[in-house]
Amino acid sequence: MSKHSSLKAKGSAAGKRSVMKRFERVKALQESGNWEEGKSPIGLPKTKVTS
Repeated sequence: MSKHSSLKAKGSAAGKRSVMKRFERVKALQESGNWEEGKSPIGLPKTKVTS
């Protein structure tokens, strides 16, 4: 039995990521001045990738 065409991987590098990973979000918050040192990195809001 074969996989349906919509379930096949088309290449992981081809698609654009819609959100950043946790360390990227912390870095973006630090650059914008919204990050407080010592704050927990868990529970951060999702941030769209701008570039």
